[in-house]
Amino acid sequence: MGADPSAWWKEGVFYQIYPRSFADSNGDGVGDLPGVIGRLDHLAWLGVDGIWLNPTTVSPDADWGYDVADYVGVQPVLGTLDDIDELIAEAARRQIRVLLDLVPNHTSSEHPWFVESRSSRDSPKRDWYVWGDPKSDGSPPNNWLSGFGGPAWTLDEATGQYYLHNFLPEQPDLNWWNEEVREEFDRILRFWFDRGIAGFRIDVVHMVVKDRQLRDNPPTTDEDHWFERFRGQRQVHNANRPEVHDVIRRWREVAESYDPPRILVGETHVFDAATLASFYGKGDELNLAFNFLLLHADFHAPALREVVEGTLAAIPPGGWPVWTAGNHDVYRFPSRWAGGDPLKARAALMMVLTLPGTAFLYYGDELGMPDTVVPESRIEDPVGRAYFPVYGRDPERTPMPWSPQPGAGFTEPGVEPWLPFGDYERCNVEDQRRDPESMVSLCRDLLGLRNAFPDLRQGAYEVVAADDAGLWAWRRGERTVVALNLADTPAAIDDVRGLVRISTHRARDGERLEGALRLAPWEGAIVWLDGPGP
Repeated sequence: MGADPSAWWKEGVFYQIYPRSFADSNGDGVGDLPGVIGRLDHLAWLGVDGIWLNPTTVSPDADWGYDVADYVGVQPVLGTLDDIDELIAEAARRQIRVLLDLVPNHTSSEHPWFVESRSSRDSPKRDWYVWGDPKSDGSPPNNWLSGFGGPAWTLDEATGQYYLHNFLPEQPDLNWWNEEVREEFDRILRFWFDRGIAGFRIDVVHMVVKDRQLRDNPPTTDEDHWFERFRGQRQVHNANRPEVHDVIRRWREVAESYDPPRILVGETHVFDAATLASFYGKGDELNLAFNFLLLHADFHAPALREVVEGTLAAIPPGGWPVWTAGNHDVYRFPSRWAGGDPLKARAALMMVLTLPGTAFLYYGDELGMPDTVVPESRIEDPVGRAYFPVYGRDPERTPMPWSPQPGAGFTEPGVEPWLPFGDYERCNVEDQRRDPESMVSLCRDLLGLRNAFPDLRQGAYEVVAADDAGLWAWRRGERTVVALNLADTPAAIDDVRGLVRISTHRARDGERLEGALRLAPWEGAIVWLDGPGP
C-alpha cells in the first residue's frame, strides 16, 4: 500500500471478482461470497488493495444480477448480509477494501417498485420509471434502441403506455427526474456505506438521466466511434445528458460525508476523452471513470499511446485516470489483444500496471487466463443467446481455475459448474504460483515493484523518444522508465544506464544497462535509472 493512506485508491490496484465464477464453497457449481472469503489470502499474496464484486444484490438473473429486485439484500445463491459483513471484515484484516456494484439506471421488472408502477397510470410509483405514449400509429415514443438489440421500448398492454428499457425488457429504466427516486438511492448508498464498504462501481452511470422530451437520437456519421456506428445512432438523448452530473455530484456529497470518504467508480462507456473527463467534474463527481477507449483500442503502440496521452491531457486538474485490460463484458485480453500469445499478454499486463493512474485487474488476468469456448447449449448470457455465434459475454465469465485437479479447485470434483471450465490443467493458480517465471509471478512482482517504487504510483508520465514505431516508452517520475516493444521485430532505446528491475522476459531481471536498452519482440521492461535517464 502507498505511503499516503488517503491516496490508497489512487495508488492501489483493484481486482474485479465475478462472484458466480470465483469460488464455490458449497458444491452447487455456483461461486459465492464464502468462496470469495476463502480465497482472500490469494489476493493478499498477489498484493491488491481493493476488490470490486459484480452484483451481489437480489435478482431474478435475467441479466445475472444487473436486473435488481432488492438493492439492500443479497442474492441467496451467493450468500447473506452476514456473509457480506464477514467479507468486509476479513478483507480489512488483509488491508483490502471492498467495492460493490450499484445499478441505478434500471431495476428488475420484478422489483416491487416496478410492479407497483405498472399497476396503474395513477400509481404513486408510476413516475419512478420512464413511460411514454405510443405514436399515432401505435409505435414506440421514439427511435431509441436497446443495447441488447431491438427497440428500447415495450408496450404495457394493461395501461396502454410503453416503458423504457435501455437493455432487456426485464430491466425497466428508472426516472431520475423524480426526486423520490433520488432520495431512495441516497438511502441505498448510506445502507452499504454504513456496513463498511469502501465505495461503489456504478453501472452505466452515463445513462442514468434521459432526455425529458424523449427526443429521437440522431444517426451516426463516419466520424463517430465504431462502437456507436455499430448501433447506428448517437446516444445523445438516452445517455450522456448534462443533467446526469447533478446526480453524480449528489452521490459524491453522500460519499464525502463519511470518514474516510467512500469512492465512486463509474462505468463511463463513452467514446472520446473530453466526455470521459467531464465525469470527474471539478473534483466533485466520480473519483475514477473507466476508460473504454483503451479497452476498444487495437493492441498497437500508436493506438494505445494516443488513447493514454489524450486521456491524460483531457482529465481536469485533480482528476485521476484508471486503466483496465478487461472486464465481465469484453473478451479477455490474452485472447482479444494477445491472440493467445503469452508474450503479448505479458506486455499488456505490464502496460496496465505501470501507466499513471489506478489499475484494475479482472479475475484470471493474473494467470493470463484466455476466453473459454462456451457451446451454444451452455450459453447463459442473454446477449450471447441473441447474437450467437457472433458475440457473447460468457467466454470471459467462466470459473476461476485454482488447481489442475477435477473441479479446478473452484468446486467439488464431479460437480458441473454453472458455466463450463476452461483448460484448467494448463492454466491454474496452483501450478503458476510454483513457477517463478509464470504470469502470476510476473503479476505479483509488478504489484510489489509498484508498491516499493513511488515513481510507479505517483510519478508523472513523460514519453521517451524512440525511433521504432512499435516501441512505446515512458518515464514515471525521476528515475523509472517503462518500455514496451509491441512489434514482431527487435527495438532499442539508446543511452540508457541503469538496472532492469523487471522484464517480461524474466531472465533479464537485474541486468545492468550501460548503453542501449534492447528489447526482443513483444518484450516489456522497467528500468531504474542511474541518472537523469534518456
